Amino acid sequence: MSKIINTSKAPAAIGPYSQAVAETQGGQLIFISGQIGFLPENGELVEGISGQVDQALKNMTAILAEAGGTLKNVIKTTLFLTDMADFAVVNKIYGEYFSEFYPARSTIAVKALPKGAVFEIEAVACL
Repeated sequence: MSKIINTSKAPAAIGPYSQAVAETQGGQLIFISGQIGFLPENGELVEGISGQVDQALKNMTAILAEAGGTLKNVIKTTLFLTDMADFAVVNKIYGEYFSEFYPARSTIAVKALPKGAVFEIEAVACL
């Protein structure tokens, strides 16, 4: 059985998707939609790569909390960057959020992201 996870502590979806979906048969997997550095209170995009990475991870953390989890429950992330030259900056900030247990990860260079963002992260967590 699937359950929609939605919180006002992360930005609302900007299209036809959920912030996250939990699959509860045989354990609970949480599939978190791509998070961009939008401020939940006004939907505005934070400036710069550092700010966007930090805010996107805060948004993901809020969605996990709503589902009853933490970043320690994340088992896989996918990162999207419009400029791979930002990879070192992303790694530094990412490493401040994930410690001891690092989830499996892929990083993909893309031409563009929604609303002019330069970074996006999606994740799978297991509660």
